[in-house]
Amino acid sequence: MKTKVAKWGNSLGVRVPAGLAAEIGLAAGSELQIVREGRALKLIPSRNRRYSLKELLASVRPENLHGETRSGSAVGAEILE
Repeated sequence: MKTKVAKWGNSLGVRVPAGLAAEIGLAAGSELQIVREGRALKLIPSRNRRYSLKELLASVRPENLHGETRSGSAVGAEILE
């Protein structure tokens, strides 16, 4: 499969054919890592890792735990009588 490099501002851009993009789950706005291997460029889709609540809570430590943040006086239904 061939494509052409085009000028995009001060950079260069490459169009990815729709069929190929669909095969690897690439969409407009997807993030890619660009890796140089000799004279070749390798484009690798960045995968956003999904963390479980258990994994996230495991990283909570006393040094990165913060207290309440005051944002003003209570108003509305949160006022307890």
